[in-house]
Amino acid sequence: MAGASGLSGKRLLVLGAGAAQLGLLEAARGAGVFTIAVDRDPGAPGMALADRRAILSAEDELGIGRLAEAERVEGVIAPGIDWPVGIAARVAAKRALPHPLEPATGALAVSKLRQRERFGAEGVPQPRWRVVTEPEDDLPVPCVLKAPDRQGQRGLSLVRDESELRRAVAQAIAAARNGQALVEELVEGPELTVNAFSVDGEFVPLTVTDRITAEPPAFGVALAHVWPAEDGAAEAAEVARRAVAALGIRNGPTYTQIRLSADGPKVMEVAARLGGGHDAELCRAAVGVDLNGLALRAALGEPVEPPSPEPRVGGATTAFLVAPAGELQTPPAVDEAAAAEGVLAVRVYRRPGFRFGELRTGADRAGAVLAVGDSRAAAWDRARAAAALLRFHTDAALV
Repeated sequence: MAGASGLSGKRLLVLGAGAAQLGLLEAARGAGVFTIAVDRDPGAPGMALADRRAILSAEDELGIGRLAEAERVEGVIAPGIDWPVGIAARVAAKRALPHPLEPATGALAVSKLRQRERFGAEGVPQPRWRVVTEPEDDLPVPCVLKAPDRQGQRGLSLVRDESELRRAVAQAIAAARNGQALVEELVEGPELTVNAFSVDGEFVPLTVTDRITAEPPAFGVALAHVWPAEDGAAEAAEVARRAVAALGIRNGPTYTQIRLSADGPKVMEVAARLGGGHDAELCRAAVGVDLNGLALRAALGEPVEPPSPEPRVGGATTAFLVAPAGELQTPPAVDEAAAAEGVLAVRVYRRPGFRFGELRTGADRAGAVLAVGDSRAAAWDRARAAAALLRFHTDAALV
């Protein structure tokens, strides 16, 4: 990115102020952008970084449109959550504001079902799938059940036994906005994430990371992103390029999840936004590209050149923190972990009084550590060691 010129003083509406938006909000503050953060949770961790705060759901399209007009914003961005991506594109179009996505592209990008249909039409490798509107007993097992228009593990289930099937289908349908459930083949193999940025149709892969995930009941929840990926990075990046092109995404950031199956890489889903697990910060540490800054410029209509990633370190890891269940009494002291060798950032998402439950979704994570090293293994070891120093004291389990 060619500096932050042109951004200072501009007004940006940011949809969401949770953990997934922290990096973008920090980058906006550093660039002098005036931010209005929208979140229904007044205690969302990103609220403290915003210049103005609106207690409003990031999915309230009518309210967001009115707010954009009242605040005379010059851009709208949904940097870390899927459904508001389409809202941001539509609000920007109605207000004649710059935006990297056309409304039709934004609507396509936030629907897992429409993605599956488009990938099928364009020959993009993906799991076998079908749609159901009521519980059925003749579905293939094992399989994965999804609400096609939700994210963050809402309505998501891994089914390995037929006895679990009807409950999982009903759960996905109940979570969905459209009353449908997406049934997908369970693809076995390592899961990779491709973070990329596109400029006028030129797709530039930036980092390909191994996505280390939790076991059920937290199926699909990332516990770490580790760069560089051990295997299949080039193949994953190429399949991600094909998937992004199939969806018609020509500008802005993309986050593509891929499984390396025995038959080759398969696309699990594409998000037309920044990764919600501090992927942009890992990208800057790993390859020197300010992905948050690029996203800001694209959202505000500033000129953007295709980035040129170059490895800066041998390895980089974001490791997420998990707190014991219960009400948080005291947050962890971060000084020792932050001062540890190779640690670039320590984030704690919650304040005393917040009640943690069992880890089931990404929103249940308590924080994150970003560390680098001269190798992948060194960065991974440093991140885990720093995470082990961070103790969350709750009323149910003082550790």
